[in-house]
Amino acid sequence: MQVIGLGNDLVNIERIERSLNRYGDRFVNRIFTEVEQAYCDGKAVRTSNYAKRFAAKEACAKALGTGFAQGVFWTDVGVVRDEHGKPSLRLTGGALKRLQDMTPDGMVAQLDLTMTDDHPWAQAVVLITALPAHKSAL
Repeated sequence: MQVIGLGNDLVNIERIERSLNRYGDRFVNRIFTEVEQAYCDGKAVRTSNYAKRFAAKEACAKALGTGFAQGVFWTDVGVVRDEHGKPSLRLTGGALKRLQDMTPDGMVAQLDLTMTDDHPWAQAVVLITALPAHKSAL
């Protein structure tokens, strides 16, 4: 296994709440995927769930080494959950292309995500590793 990217981000939940209140759907649609919106809007703790996903996107953009530039857009990075509720990342567009470009030949990238919140903070850490193609978990 080889570490090829690491990102961390800390977000103030109240800042996300202000953006949600001020910009509403314009903010939500610009930043979050439909899957993320469906998950967050169905929760009683809507704002903290959006904040954790915002932090996850920022952490992933840092791990990719691009930030939200060079063709990587907010909605190219999406937080999804498996059947047990474990969060992970689904990359599309420019984020997926960047991941493919940074993955060494003969290896497959694996993205690991952890998120947490303790009001007023939400945090996410993203670790990108490269595994030999025959040992890939993907």
